[in-house]
Amino acid sequence: MTTTSPTRRTDPGAMTRSEVRRPASLADAVRELSELGGDGAALAGGTWIMRAPLQDAPVARVYVALDGLVELRGIRTAGGTVEIGAAVTHDELAAFDGPPALAGIVDAARRSAFPAVRSVATVGGNIAAVGFPEADLVPALLAADAAVVVAAPGGERTEELVAYLASRGTRPAGELIVRVVVPAPAGRRSAFERLTVRGGGEYAIASVALTVDLDGAAVSAARIAVGGVEEVARLSPAAAAALVGGPLDDAVAERAGQAAAAECTAREGLDAPGWYRLAVLPALARTAAGALSSPDQQK
Repeated sequence: MTTTSPTRRTDPGAMTRSEVRRPASLADAVRELSELGGDGAALAGGTWIMRAPLQDAPVARVYVALDGLVELRGIRTAGGTVEIGAAVTHDELAAFDGPPALAGIVDAARRSAFPAVRSVATVGGNIAAVGFPEADLVPALLAADAAVVVAAPGGERTEELVAYLASRGTRPAGELIVRVVVPAPAGRRSAFERLTVRGGGEYAIASVALTVDLDGAAVSAARIAVGGVEEVARLSPAAAAALVGGPLDDAVAERAGQAAAAECTAREGLDAPGWYRLAVLPALARTAAGALSSPDQQK
């Protein structure tokens, strides 16, 4: 099935119509995108693609719609891991009653953007969007040690999310994120905190996600990720090291936030200057750490 819809090229005076194809299976989608090469692009929720004219970004000649592919849907728990389909929406993820290891991811999905956006924006789209440093799910997934399963013409393979993000702008045609795999061992807890300029629904000027493994009251292992501060969300090894070896209190969390700020080179923007993005990280880390003691984290 093929439909068309009006779009605008980067030249404001030029109008065109992009073709939209609806493949019957994941294999068909991979094949079509591979054959299209630079002329094609995947289309899921469309929230990032719809912003292309505002960002003077190119519009694809053909979009391959993914919303009807059952292979990309659903959230499954098995063997100490949780698998999240790439086409799962933020709303669906926000409603997931999962283990504490995924609490930060669920909270990031719940607080991201506006309700209308959350109802269609997808997990895979949030990860794959280039030039979107404010993406809330990315730091939460990084902190949770997530991996992505990618489908390509040669088959499926699993990659660490860190590696995928590093090469996100140069991925080959025909490649699609199929699902995200998140380890969820017993004793692991996670949290997410973000700051916006005016309130809910806006992009975060900075965010902090953390995951800790507990041995009694002491932190035995930790991962901290920072979003919105640099062009791509990143892990902070120094911040994680600051958390390990003792109980997690406000002072320890603030020191971790300070360590994260020292590792980052903040971007400048109309929404916030770079120095401010760094300055708020200790408070965000403290608030995220405080969320780990909530009743939902005790199950």
